[in-house]
Amino acid sequence: MGTLRDLQYALQEKIEELRQRDALIDELELELDQKDELIQKLQTELDKYRSVLRPAAPPASPGEPSSSSSSSQLQEQQRTKRQAISAEPTALDIQDISHVTLSCYSKSAQSKELIKGAILENDFMKNLEMSQIQEIVDCMYPVEYSQGSFVIEEGDVGSLVYVMEEGKVEVTKENVKLCTMTPGRVFGELAILYNCTRTATVKALTNIKLWAIDRQCFQTIMMRTGLIKHAEHMELLKSVPSFRNLQEEVLSKFADVLEETHYKEGDYIVRQGASGDTCFIISKGKVTVTQDESKAGDAVLPTTLSRGDWFGEKALHGEDIRLANVIAAEDVICLVIDQDSFRQIIGSLEDVSSQEDESAERQEQFEAEAAFFASLERTDFHVHQTLGVGGFGRVELVQLKSEENRTFAMKILKKHHIVETRQQEHIRSERQIMQEAHCDFIVRLYRTFRDRKFLYMVMEACLGGELWTILRDRGSFDDAVTRFYTACVLEAFAYLHSKGVIYRDLKPENIILNHRGYAKLVDFGFAKRIGFGKKTWTFCGTPEYVAPEIILNKGHDSSADYWSLGILMYELLTGSPPFSGSDPMQTYNIILRGIDMVEFPKKITKNAGNLIKKLCRDNPAERLGNQKNGVKDIQKHKWFEGFNFEGLRKGTLTAAIIPSVTGPLDTSNFDTFPEEEEEEPPDEDSGWDVEF
Repeated sequence: MGTLRDLQYALQEKIEELRQRDALIDELELELDQKDELIQKLQTELDKYRSVLRPAAPPASPGEPSSSSSSSQLQEQQRTKRQAISAEPTALDIQDISHVTLSCYSKSAQSKELIKGAILENDFMKNLEMSQIQEIVDCMYPVEYSQGSFVIEEGDVGSLVYVMEEGKVEVTKENVKLCTMTPGRVFGELAILYNCTRTATVKALTNIKLWAIDRQCFQTIMMRTGLIKHAEHMELLKSVPSFRNLQEEVLSKFADVLEETHYKEGDYIVRQGASGDTCFIISKGKVTVTQDESKAGDAVLPTTLSRGDWFGEKALHGEDIRLANVIAAEDVICLVIDQDSFRQIIGSLEDVSSQEDESAERQEQFEAEAAFFASLERTDFHVHQTLGVGGFGRVELVQLKSEENRTFAMKILKKHHIVETRQQEHIRSERQIMQEAHCDFIVRLYRTFRDRKFLYMVMEACLGGELWTILRDRGSFDDAVTRFYTACVLEAFAYLHSKGVIYRDLKPENIILNHRGYAKLVDFGFAKRIGFGKKTWTFCGTPEYVAPEIILNKGHDSSADYWSLGILMYELLTGSPPFSGSDPMQTYNIILRGIDMVEFPKKITKNAGNLIKKLCRDNPAERLGNQKNGVKDIQKHKWFEGFNFEGLRKGTLTAAIIPSVTGPLDTSNFDTFPEEEEEEPPDEDSGWDVEF
């Protein structure tokens, strides 16, 4: 056994050995970081050349999402421009949908259980409410295919989702087998969200029996469930004195945050003397109200309450000591709202409508501007260079022939493409909203033209380039740069939402910089004026940015824009969005798992991560920006501490990135695009009723 000195010497040797190992690890980590930076730099250069050399690769048109099967394809998909998706507008009138009679098909108890079990096992459909699932089960109809038949063929347009009851099918993609499916499985579910091409082939290996439901029936179930429940909640809220005199739009927000809570006979809903911060409205069943005599005082209470009655209202105003027991006399359903939600929502729309009206001077300026552009013809413009291309057509930099130093961006849309994808209503909305938008953070639309083949939109030329291009070239932004662009978008949203308009297609591809580096929203194809306290149901947006309520067809409003703002922050800080799958359906399923399932990288600071998570709450009523103080809640968040919003609005704040723009014809901040090579589109006046 060694002496103490020997042990100390051995310990010192070990410590020195560990120090040398730590030093070696530090050196290797530094070398690895340097190699990572080199890889990132080379990847960025590769992306830049790829987007320039292959800009005209046909993007998926609305309703035709692409899919990829490998991680390398996914990375490429994230670094190339993403095409937004829009379902065709619903054929049903929202006002009449609750009266629509759906066809139900008889089926055995065993079949019902099989369908229900398959739905609950499906990553997407398991998120539906049980009442919706039950209606889907009832409305599914039987379909049979013989051995060797194709149930679905890759590339075909589909509108049906299936549940397999008997037999076996094989799933292939590009002639490569993916899997074999047996009874109790759902397939084809993307088709019930919007009109799209099938991404795989499903072939019957035996004689098979299926249950099917089409998109129209599914969407009717989803919309009707939400509308009926919302109407019931509104009716019950109006019976409560605290809510009776509130504006309809504020009541609508309360209806969205009410939670249905179930109680069994004998359950204590409230105990006398206990503290509480919730108000209850009885939706179904009866309750018994009792008081402990020693605590009752002089109060006289009814013995029973039923549907439409309420209790605990004082808790919303801070008086939280319960004065009686409330016990379920039978199975009871209560709508519950807590003090926090009550305080967050009251006055939420006052902030939205408090935007200042345009000054008389600015109004006069806009009127003079409108008169000038009204006098111009399309032939008064000369095309200088292409700024961008897409499935819709092209964007050209044009100059006035009479004043060559005045340039504009002219968006040229193919009419036949718009008619084929049934986007006439979106184009009409885009034109109206953009022409009326007088905001420094929204690209101006000055004039529109049309001929037999094209629509033309003459817009403000922003020559600082697209934010997407800058992000692609840099990989990601730091907090300061991300904060500036997020603030610009926030100003645009505050303006739009004050006018009752939702945007619905936020992403770096739709943000463009002017010569001073200030960011502006462009492309209002999915923007819609819905007013206040109302919702819309059309499925639209870019898959990675779509809010959960859009995916689940619950109806959406301006809160969907705040969700997308959180996604934008994450993408600007990291270079890629938090939710991304190999195909749209996988992306939607990842979104439905929620932001709390996303592992944030270290480069996202604590305050930035906190704001992203508050913007991306699953429940729209809980999202920052959609509460009592509106956008002020976002502006006052710690991440924005010290940011000069006043300077941003006045244009005195220095931009995060100042682009180099030498003159009105400088297109150096845009990628180079080849000349138009495709065939001229056909004439399209039939089916075109949009005044343009």
